[in-house]
Amino acid sequence: MSDSTLPVLAAGAVVWRLVDGKARVLLVHRGDRADVSLPKGKLDPGETLPQTAVREIAEETGLAIVLGAPLGTVEYTLPSGREKIVYYWSAEVDDHALELSTFAPNNEIASVEWVPLEKVRKKLSYAHDIDVIDRFEQRLDAGQARTFAIIALRHGTAVPPSTWDGPDSSRPLMQRGVDQALSIAPAIAAYGPVKLISSSAARCLATIAPLAGRLGLEVKSSTAVSQDAWETATGDVEKVVAKRLAKRKTAVICSHGPVLPDVILEIARLTHTRTDSALRRAAELSTGEYAVVHIALDGVTPGIVAVESHGPALA
Repeated sequence: MSDSTLPVLAAGAVVWRLVDGKARVLLVHRGDRADVSLPKGKLDPGETLPQTAVREIAEETGLAIVLGAPLGTVEYTLPSGREKIVYYWSAEVDDHALELSTFAPNNEIASVEWVPLEKVRKKLSYAHDIDVIDRFEQRLDAGQARTFAIIALRHGTAVPPSTWDGPDSSRPLMQRGVDQALSIAPAIAAYGPVKLISSSAARCLATIAPLAGRLGLEVKSSTAVSQDAWETATGDVEKVVAKRLAKRKTAVICSHGPVLPDVILEIARLTHTRTDSALRRAAELSTGEYAVVHIALDGVTPGIVAVESHGPALA
């Protein structure tokens, strides 16, 4: 299939904030098309969709955002006849982010406007944008608009055990694994993690290192989520997950294929969430892939709001 027949992929966000307890949504007025829409833009070569969403919001609105839970996709046909698929997330901004905004009118975006949620639908030019707003409002009404995430990351492709003479925990990444780690770092950073935890295995520490460098965070090395501990039943996934849920801050846990299903299932168990197909998919990651489990901040008992899985953007 040629590139001209593949769908055009794009990403954006419902950027929102509370004013006097009521939600307002950021809309962009595009001067070149004389329309009003949610901010979004096309995937660039070498990017992944979460990375695209953050970059496009910054370019169109001047805001540095952190992605919240996904709001699904919209699909439509372009005048050229190609299909376009746009992936959306929610993204709450605070006063500090507004103060740092660098927006200036340009050839594409004439202006931006914060609109009360109840008036947004009348402003938007396209029905598919209204569909996304409907999803966001449902989540807001359910008390699930504010979330934090636990990001389960499987290490990149490592040197095969059959070709490695040292301890399994010392196996390094292959070049493909190094490339995977570099590719996923900006995408995971889009969710704004504040805590990085890794198995003590060399392949896990090397996988999370580019992300740590990008965020300026230290990595906590833990045998509790290592494969060696899992194989000898000496690990403590429950304790690690329970602590992250109690902290209610976005965190990354980098571990191994056999261990990550336990991480995902423990999140579900502790949040009283029934295991579904999205959770099962999140528990079956290939090397270099990661799952983002979004958990509601509001309410006494946190519950899973959404689950998404992504991988590196490699040729």
